[in-house]
Amino acid sequence: MIRRFLNLSDAGGDAIAAILNDATDRKAARKERPRGQADADAPLAGRVLAMIFEKSSTRTRVSFDIGMRQLGGSALILDSGSTQLGRGETIADTARVLSRMVDAIMIRTDDHAKAEELADCATVPVINGLTDLSHPCQIVADLLTIVERGIALPGLQVAWLGDGNNVANSFIEAAGLMKFGVRLGVPEGYDADPAFIARAQAAGATVTVCRDPREAVSGAQVVVTDTWVSMGQSGAEARLAAMAPYQVDEALMASAHADAIFLHCLPAHRGEEVTSGVIDGSRSLVFDEAENRIHAQKSVLRWAFGQL
Repeated sequence: MIRRFLNLSDAGGDAIAAILNDATDRKAARKERPRGQADADAPLAGRVLAMIFEKSSTRTRVSFDIGMRQLGGSALILDSGSTQLGRGETIADTARVLSRMVDAIMIRTDDHAKAEELADCATVPVINGLTDLSHPCQIVADLLTIVERGIALPGLQVAWLGDGNNVANSFIEAAGLMKFGVRLGVPEGYDADPAFIARAQAAGATVTVCRDPREAVSGAQVVVTDTWVSMGQSGAEARLAAMAPYQVDEALMASAHADAIFLHCLPAHRGEEVTSGVIDGSRSLVFDEAENRIHAQKSVLRWAFGQL
C-alpha cells in the first residue's frame, strides 16, 4: 500500500512514536557531521523527492531538501510559476506524471483538497508540507522538541494562543493520538476546525476552548502561538484587533508552569502574536524547533517509504 502523510492520523499514534524515536536517534548520530554529508546508512540512496510549492517557504523547503541529502537521496523544487500547474494542468495529471519520474512528492499549497487529490492519483508517497487545513510535519518537529526537553507526551498540557489555524488543528490531532491535552485560547469566530476537536476528544484527549488567554495558559507546560494573519488571508485589520488580547508576553508566560517552554513555528511577527522578550527569552525553543524540522522530516520520509 502506498503511504500518504496528509494528516498525522494517516500514520497513527504508534507510527508517530516510532518517527520521534527515529528522529532522536538519527539527530544524535549526526553530531559533528557536516550538514551536507549523508548519514552513514544513507537509507534513501538513489531516491528522488519532488517538492511542489504553491506557497512561499523557508523551513519546509530547506528541511526537506537537506533531509533528503542527509538520507542519501535528492530533491527537486517545482513551483507553480515555473511548471504547468501554473498554466492549468490538473493536479491529477501532475500526480500521474510525477509518479513515473520521482519516488515521492511533497506538496505545500492552500486548499487541502489539492493534496488529497494528488495523493489519490499518485502511485508514490505524498506528504503534506502545509495546507490551509493542517501542518502535520510541523507538529512532528514540535513534538520532537518537546520530548527532547524531557517532557512526556501522555498527560502533557499544551496552551495554544491566537488563531485556531492549520497548525492548531494538527496540534489537536496530535493530542488525540499521543494522549495529551490542549487548551485553545482563541477569540470567538477564530476557532479551530470542529472536526479535529471532535476526533481528538473521541480518542480521549481533553480539548478545551478558552476565551480567557490566562485560563488557557494556566499551568501549561508548553505555550504555542503562530502568526495571526497567514499568507493570502484577507481581513487582517479585524483579525489583529480580535487577537490582540491573546499576545504571548512575559506576563502571560508567567501564568504557565514554572518550567514551561514556548514554541512558534515561525516566521514570527514580533510585537503582534509574541513579544521579543518571550521569543528571545530563556523559555523559548523556537530555533531548536526550526532545526528539528530537518530531523522530523527525515523520519517522516523514512516512514513514507516503509522503513519505519
